[in-house]
Amino acid sequence: MSTARPLPVPAPGPRCRSWRWLLGGEEGSAAAEIAILTPLLVIMVLFMVFLGRLTEARAVIADAAHQAARAASIARDPAAAQAQAEQAAATALAGRGLACQHFTVTVDLAGFQPGGTIRATITCTAAMSDLSLLRVPGSQTLTASFASVIDTYRGESLGFSNSEGSSGGNPGG
Repeated sequence: MSTARPLPVPAPGPRCRSWRWLLGGEEGSAAAEIAILTPLLVIMVLFMVFLGRLTEARAVIADAAHQAARAASIARDPAAAQAQAEQAAATALAGRGLACQHFTVTVDLAGFQPGGTIRATITCTAAMSDLSLLRVPGSQTLTASFASVIDTYRGESLGFSNSEGSSGGNPGG
């Protein structure tokens, strides 16, 4: 029966001792590592917050484009469709707290007829400093587009009005 003998451990030579003396050992190394890594971790967290806010801003622009297209699709004439789309987009952006330096709403009214499609495109130039906790210079242009179908069975406003009140009921009795 054989027994395993432990391997001999070499004694540290003068070279190992000189390196330990030069590096100063392990005392205080954790504090130095934390002092070096903390600013990097803070910057990385702020960058992730910036990316999250940029994503949220893009979602707000997409929602505003959806609301603008819907408002334009229920308007009765092209001029009202453009005006209602602009108002709906401005209300949506203000309601979600996104401040645009430059803001445009473009409505494609080529299909403005029952069963046609209206497309609203919103372009918003937002300051980078508004999107992050850091004061990042510059701006980002965000664009979103959405299409909405006009109801096939809705009527168009032809300028007539009912001056006699309700059109229902029995006129003779």
